[in-house]
Amino acid sequence: MKLTHIVLVTGTDTGVGKTVTTAALASALQAKGRSVAVYKPCQSGDAAGDSDCTEITRLAGPLTAEAGVVLQEPLAPVPAAALDGVTLPPLAAHAARVRELASTHNHVLVEGAGGLLVELDADGGTLADLGRHLGRDASFVVVARPALGTLNHTALTLEALERRDLAIQGVVLGSWPDEPGSLEHGNRASLGALRPLLGVIPEHAADLPPVTFREASTHWLSGVSA
Repeated sequence: MKLTHIVLVTGTDTGVGKTVTTAALASALQAKGRSVAVYKPCQSGDAAGDSDCTEITRLAGPLTAEAGVVLQEPLAPVPAAALDGVTLPPLAAHAARVRELASTHNHVLVEGAGGLLVELDADGGTLADLGRHLGRDASFVVVARPALGTLNHTALTLEALERRDLAIQGVVLGSWPDEPGSLEHGNRASLGALRPLLGVIPEHAADLPPVTFREASTHWLSGVSA
């Protein structure tokens, strides 16, 4: 499947593999000769300077990767900003920056914080609302777990996107186990029946040498084309 100009990477929950999936998407697109930028509207939990953008550039190689706001506490953006004494940028500011990046790159990957409906600003704006701001040039990739409970969580996320009339590219399994069982294989088949399954990322992919990660990304994301 050919990805849209702007791709918003969301997840069914926190810790499902959004950052590794974003890095793999960036690698796969760059391997096809596409220029890629990554934007993270709200980066929280950055007290040690270990941001998602840093991890993405480590794995995917040199590219434009930046955060709209960086917060120290490992919490959702609104409570983290309150503890840090930081005013969160409005969604319009994030949308404007994404459009700027889109004017000079083939693709902009926008990584959300937590799940789809986590609030990103003081007005209650979410990644879904950011997708509305960005319009028809944007679509969503949903990162899900292959484990127990994923069918309900993924269906709820897809339904929330559909109810808002937001374009969905497909689903990526962000943490495929080394030894999957009947549960994981069954969930993989069921999720593929809901939406196109764009790919499957091994659960320890981030531990691979970056060169190996980049070489494998196109294989993992076999459902993605330039």
